[in-house]
Amino acid sequence: MSSESTQPAIVQTEFESGVRPPRSKMGNTRFQNALARVPQRTPPIWLMRQAGRYHKHYQALRAKHSFVDLCKQPELAAEVALGPVMDFGFDAAILFSDLLFPLEALGMGLEYTDGGPQLGWKLEENSISHLRSIDDAWPHLLFQGEAMRATRERIPSDRSLIGFVGGPWTLFVYAVEGTHKGSLTNSKRLLPLFAQFCETIVPLLERNIELQLNNGAEVVMIFDTAAGELSPQLFESAVVPQLMTLAHASPARTGYYSKGTQPAHLENGFIGTEFLGIGVDHTWDLRHAFDIASHGFVQGNFDQALLHATREDLKKHLNRYLETMKDREWPGWICGLGHGVLPGTPEDNVRLFVDTVRETLK
Repeated sequence: MSSESTQPAIVQTEFESGVRPPRSKMGNTRFQNALARVPQRTPPIWLMRQAGRYHKHYQALRAKHSFVDLCKQPELAAEVALGPVMDFGFDAAILFSDLLFPLEALGMGLEYTDGGPQLGWKLEENSISHLRSIDDAWPHLLFQGEAMRATRERIPSDRSLIGFVGGPWTLFVYAVEGTHKGSLTNSKRLLPLFAQFCETIVPLLERNIELQLNNGAEVVMIFDTAAGELSPQLFESAVVPQLMTLAHASPARTGYYSKGTQPAHLENGFIGTEFLGIGVDHTWDLRHAFDIASHGFVQGNFDQALLHATREDLKKHLNRYLETMKDREWPGWICGLGHGVLPGTPEDNVRLFVDTVRETLK
């Protein structure tokens, strides 16, 4: 089991945007400093999908329980989230769940198969009327609040807790395509349907975010896996207004991560005082991300595939990556990967990542 190094004291400075995220009596000092942009030498470490198929702890639980049970039974969800925090010493845990559950709640059906998650039907002009109302859908998501509360009770008091929801565009893509891969031709063809879909999904996500915050999450990330397939212009005109609605509902309590987006997607100013910060994938220069999110945190962004390298090569890659970050403190940095931990990633390399970051930036 890894143990975290001594954490710096919280410096009581004002959040630069003027909206300071509330500090929890529980939580990780480094993580809360990052949310508040307090300068510190050692960044907190949190990896997307840090609880997953690469980890023996998860594998042992998955051998006994279905994926749905691991998500929907609060004590099991808490146990899955706890495992990597205790094993690798991460500064934060994240709710163990799935971003597709709001679609299930809306009546689209959901089954997890060897070929991936499968919805019962696809969204189109003739089927959108089949979606449940928000009030009818809401009871089907209450398990996430219970799982969040159970997770907060299980993880150590000096670790932080993160919640998440899928972005409206990504959920629309899954509803239309049944996947988020490829050119998303059908989703773009049905783009006029997106605004109608958002009339239901956005208020449901607002409730979901509030539920997670009320049950222990210090910040809720909006994961937009499919956003990078849109042009910056289309992203700004169609997606940003919906994201801003979510951000306004929970000001300075949400973060935004998008896969495949470029600076042109995010530098139009929508990452401002409402969003607490952004996550970026490994194709970004991390310093450019800090320029764009000058008032919030930046999460990322070491290439997750490099964790499959030999130990010697991984050490070289990490040293090059961290060399550019050693020249000064980076207020707001949450160190992590460009995307989630990949299946088959050696556990020893995850441990090497954590140890190297903390040894190099101390």
